Amino acid sequence: MNSAAGRDKKGMELKVLQMNIWQEGTMVKGGFDAIADEVARLEPDIVMFSEVRNYHGKMFIPRILHALKERGKTYYGENSPLDVGVLSKYPIEEQAPNCPSEEDAGSVLKTRIRINGKMVVVYSAHLDYTHYACYLPRGYSGVTWKKLDAPVTDGLEVEKSNRESMRDEAIHHFIEDSKKEKGSIILLGGDFNEPSHLDWNEKTKELWDHHGAVVRWDCSTMLAKDGFKDAYRTKFPNPVTHPGFTFPSDNELVAEQKLSWAPDADERDRIDFIYFKPLKEMIVKDAVIVGPSKSIVRSVRTEENSSDRFVTPLGVWPTDHKAVMVTFYIK
Repeated sequence: MNSAAGRDKKGMELKVLQMNIWQEGTMVKGGFDAIADEVARLEPDIVMFSEVRNYHGKMFIPRILHALKERGKTYYGENSPLDVGVLSKYPIEEQAPNCPSEEDAGSVLKTRIRINGKMVVVYSAHLDYTHYACYLPRGYSGVTWKKLDAPVTDGLEVEKSNRESMRDEAIHHFIEDSKKEKGSIILLGGDFNEPSHLDWNEKTKELWDHHGAVVRWDCSTMLAKDGFKDAYRTKFPNPVTHPGFTFPSDNELVAEQKLSWAPDADERDRIDFIYFKPLKEMIVKDAVIVGPSKSIVRSVRTEENSSDRFVTPLGVWPTDHKAVMVTFYIK
């Protein structure tokens, strides 16, 4: 079987990649080819893309499938009207919008894939980018992106602003839909445009310009309450040693000012996630950050000094996010 989801007598591995591709790689010279190069190198079983645009009527999924075929890799995928996409090493049985995009309210695409006789239900998400409330404690508006007179550090006030986005509605819709899939492997991955409550707690309140704020971010809190697990935090529960930042990533081909939205702040956050519904036969074997080991901090390219593990790019990195790759072992 030509797949990372190789089988032994006890079980199989399932490698999942989540990647924001920054307007289909168009923001970086050679970005589209770099997306194909990275997928071909990493060989994930399932890929979840955010920021699929289908520019000029050219559908992204067929283009990336062709580019991978040219690199000797066979994947399956289907077109979608949403700004997200799914690739799979296994044929797709069914795909449909779970949360359609309306005025940038966000997208969730549901894809059913059968792997070695097991149903895997994949939800690829790109949530509402407005009311980016994690900038408030850093002294910036999450609506206008302009500098504030002072940071907003009251957690309840930050949560109230965050709730004005459509992100919580999209996650509520996902949770309700996922209840239909009992017994299946359920995966949710995407750019949430919102951090996790696991990363904004008492341990981290004086780090990364949180300025004392402890915030129960809606999406992660709702998912945890419904029993979903954050794969990266399952493997690395300590946010101080393993912050797992995915945005803003350094990109050596892009000027710093185009990578930062809060130029005088440490705006680093983990906003790209892979979640799973726990099954007794399913464990997180490995989790890594894919992308440059540098981030943008106060408009400066800065090497990360955390204990996070990075799979650094082959050459061109196509995006302003880092990607997340998780390997599951299914007994």
